[in-house]
Amino acid sequence: MTVVEEARRAGLELVEVVDAELVDDAPGAGAVAALDPVAVVLKALDTDAKEHLNRIRPKKTRDGYARDWAVWEEFHVWLAARTGTPLPPSSITVGTFVSFVTYLDQVVEAPPNTIERRITGVTSEARRHGYTVPKEATEAARRALKPLRLDKRRQQRGRGKAAAVTPKDLRQMANAPRERAPQPGARRRHTIVVSELTRLRDKALNSLKFAIAGRNEEMSELDDPDIEDVDEGLMVHVPSVKGRPSRDAPVTYGEDIDTCPVRCWRAYKAAKLAAGAVPGGPAFLPVDQWGNQGTARLSPDGVGRALARCAKYAGLTGRRITGHSARRGLVTTGRKKGKRVEKLRRQGGWSANSPVFWEYVDEGEAFEDAPTEGIGL
Repeated sequence: MTVVEEARRAGLELVEVVDAELVDDAPGAGAVAALDPVAVVLKALDTDAKEHLNRIRPKKTRDGYARDWAVWEEFHVWLAARTGTPLPPSSITVGTFVSFVTYLDQVVEAPPNTIERRITGVTSEARRHGYTVPKEATEAARRALKPLRLDKRRQQRGRGKAAAVTPKDLRQMANAPRERAPQPGARRRHTIVVSELTRLRDKALNSLKFAIAGRNEEMSELDDPDIEDVDEGLMVHVPSVKGRPSRDAPVTYGEDIDTCPVRCWRAYKAAKLAAGAVPGGPAFLPVDQWGNQGTARLSPDGVGRALARCAKYAGLTGRRITGHSARRGLVTTGRKKGKRVEKLRRQGGWSANSPVFWEYVDEGEAFEDAPTEGIGL
């Protein structure tokens, strides 16, 4: 591709210079308006880089940021109705960003965590569109958000954090009734009997997810060869997902047959192969309500729904149990049992300075050397 083509692709306005013709007769003129090929190439490379970085973002992130930008445009419509003067979406200032926070809080009634995510998404999308986002604007928006985080009423707007599951919860899930009646208001009118293949898969999926503190995306990407049989149990080679480094997570035999990740995995693997799964393929496969096994790997959302669904039918109500509950549960349970912090951190692939991980550690250590213990109360 020529320099001119690159420049046009980058959206630059080109001025053709023929035979070194002067284009300015004003005093002091005399320079030829020649195109700087270095600037053109650099501009084209910058444009390509932005497009490439956006393409390789996870779809969920791209969709989320696109929705954040749509909300930013909705805010501008609301703002124009109030002021009588429409502003372009590129108008990102201290005033517009702080007003955006107020709009999300008072008009949309969004929880503080959602507001913070909207700020991040709008900032990212604005820069992708080539708009300037002043640092003082984002700093002002987050200062405006800070007191909202401390308000209990606003905190209750959100769904809240995922609750930790425990080995006792996993046993209750594994032994939940297999007959599942239709829920009130649901379109389904008949009772479903969970197939044996589904039951074995969910036991293996949930227990192994807990054992390696697996993310939904990691569990989805696991293949059979990634779960290696060893004398001590299993060595799970957790693949790299979303740029995170891969890791090896050792899994030992459990104390209960219903929650032992080693036995549950081996039982499910044998059953899925007997049902026609391709050896060496995805570790976890979808199974429909009639017990028919699919061929594509279980999606990340499917991994999370499996845990939440099992919790629901096991009667674990009153807590928000999601796909993230297993990660939280391994750390909190492990600390209560005296497991080393560094071992737990490596097992789940948290970074050394992850605030979320240390929050889980504190939760697991809440009653360790408690301030009221042994003081004569």
